[in-house]
Amino acid sequence: MKRVGIVDWDTSHVVQFTMRLNNLEDVDEEQWIDSDYRMVAGYVGESEITDAERMAEYEQKLTNWGVETVDEVEDLVDMVDVVMIESQSGYVHLDRARPFIEAGMPTYIDKPFVIEVEDGLEIKRLAEENDVPIFSSSSLRYAPEVVDAGQDAEGVGNVVGVHAYSPASLHEGNPGLAHYGIHGVETLYALMGPGCVELSCMSEEGGEVSVGRWADGRVASMRGTRAGKHAYGFTVWGDAGVRSEYISTQFIYRELLKQIVSMWETGEAPLDLDETIEIAAFIAAAWESANSGGEVVELEFTAGQ
Repeated sequence: MKRVGIVDWDTSHVVQFTMRLNNLEDVDEEQWIDSDYRMVAGYVGESEITDAERMAEYEQKLTNWGVETVDEVEDLVDMVDVVMIESQSGYVHLDRARPFIEAGMPTYIDKPFVIEVEDGLEIKRLAEENDVPIFSSSSLRYAPEVVDAGQDAEGVGNVVGVHAYSPASLHEGNPGLAHYGIHGVETLYALMGPGCVELSCMSEEGGEVSVGRWADGRVASMRGTRAGKHAYGFTVWGDAGVRSEYISTQFIYRELLKQIVSMWETGEAPLDLDETIEIAAFIAAAWESANSGGEVVELEFTAGQ
């Protein structure tokens, strides 16, 4: 058995991931992950985003399933083989991940990867220095509909533009799209690929729209909703066709976990970390633009530039 540690229990992901990794009957068997990895220990932590009552519910579930708790994050280093950083706030991810990266441990960092681009660059530096694979992603990137469209299963051809959308509730602990709109941003990037250099974001109480320009001249947009009916989806325009899809969330945790386990097994991250850092830069630029009346803002970091 390979031992998995989980840091900061302030998101429902700690429950969803544990059920699937540990093959628990609390979730349908078709959701289980076939691997030797099992959640065995974790650090509960504190949160400025999730209330203590909800966190206590998560803790009770995991401890009832046999997951051991520790008093300090560093206590996990010698207890597990791999780790999942699950803090809802992207501000703390660098500090949470550092001891595990420095110990040479493959590390998954849940969304949002970071809030400050410089934190993402420091994680990249640490990962390269210690030869450690790092992976961070929204589960929406691996929804079957997104993967299918990304593989051009219906013959859309070369992608020339995308519009993606998702709910985008706000929380000061994760400014702008970082809190929940990241699901739509991740969908956008899964279909467009990296390369955005600048964007403009118009934001109101009921929602926001970011329009980005890629270095190769393509344009794409992401709508984050806070009023009206919520859904996940996209339209992709190609040189051979157009495809629009709603995204089901039925298997997103399972499909993301497959990617995480693959990284643990192979030592290779399924996604270039530069793209993940660019996503953080996209979100930061959208927040800056939204607070300046929609002015065009250059991204602080663009992959490959």
